[in-house]
Amino acid sequence: MKKTLIAVLIGALVTAGATGTALAKKASYAEGDVKDGGKITGTISFKGTVPVPIMEDLNKGKNVEFCATHPDTKEGNIRPRQKVIVNDGMLKDAVVYIKKIESGKAWKTETINYDMKNCDIFPKVSIVRKTPKGMKKGLVTITNQDKDVLHNPHGYSVVGASRKTLFNKPLPSQGAVADVTKNMKRFKMKKDRHFFLQCDQHNFMEADGLIVWNPYYNITGNDGKFVLDQVPAGKYKVTAWHPYAGESTQEIEVTAGKAANANFEIASK
Repeated sequence: MKKTLIAVLIGALVTAGATGTALAKKASYAEGDVKDGGKITGTISFKGTVPVPIMEDLNKGKNVEFCATHPDTKEGNIRPRQKVIVNDGMLKDAVVYIKKIESGKAWKTETINYDMKNCDIFPKVSIVRKTPKGMKKGLVTITNQDKDVLHNPHGYSVVGASRKTLFNKPLPSQGAVADVTKNMKRFKMKKDRHFFLQCDQHNFMEADGLIVWNPYYNITGNDGKFVLDQVPAGKYKVTAWHPYAGESTQEIEVTAGKAANANFEIASK
């Protein structure tokens, strides 16, 4: 009787393990050809009062004379930093993405590069992803474009008020490049969502990114418009996310070969 019970328990554990493995594999995104895919198009609007810019006093930091050459610098070496940009009610730099999708179009292959230029970081909002297996370089790079200025890019995964360091690499001179591809292997789907990049030498230099797990994303421009293409037919939860304005989610049904419209509104906090 005891032997039978032990055998049953072992069998159950093996089955559970196999099921867990299958679920783990199922959670990974599978690239392939999308035949007769549809689209999701729309806009992201902002409702309410746009947050006022941060008035950065460059006199309190390093390399004042050079950093003051930034085109946004005002009298007295004060640089306004606008974290939420709204044009005619439309929200710029919002990431629109499908959170969960098992398979679909291929990932983009170009490098995501951050330029440290004029004591600023570009792009201000982007996406990053976990490094694919076997990839050692070329996924994410950071370039110092400033002459005779030391920058020190420090990358974090942010969850609420806590920050987890991903990398911290000095770029001592113009043209220096930090390839942080290997550091992006540390992302975990259930824990990491918001990527934050800052210069340790000039802490007002900042950029943000959404950590994505599939290639269905788009970032809005000045007009607040977005397009998600080659989407397999089905129902999806689509989210519009902005690091400082907030987010909004809708369930959208995509029909093969057709475009579905989804307009999002994010309200001021």
